[in-house]
Amino acid sequence: MKSYTAIVEKCKDTKLYVGFIPGFNGAHSQGESIDELIVNLKEVIELLLEDGEPDLDVEFVGTQNIVIQD
Repeated sequence: MKSYTAIVEKCKDTKLYVGFIPGFNGAHSQGESIDELIVNLKEVIELLLEDGEPDLDVEFVGTQNIVIQD
């Protein structure tokens, strides 16, 4: 079993959830709900893994809030 960290955003214009795996070329998708996005991302990852294990060029570390004073 493999585990990947996805970055998930919601598009203001389309209202779709958009997700991608950092450093994993081609591993991105979208969905009308987070559940649909996860299903779609799993399908994309499984298809990409048919070509072999990716050489991930980054490792997800975390997020940081950056505060800018007005």
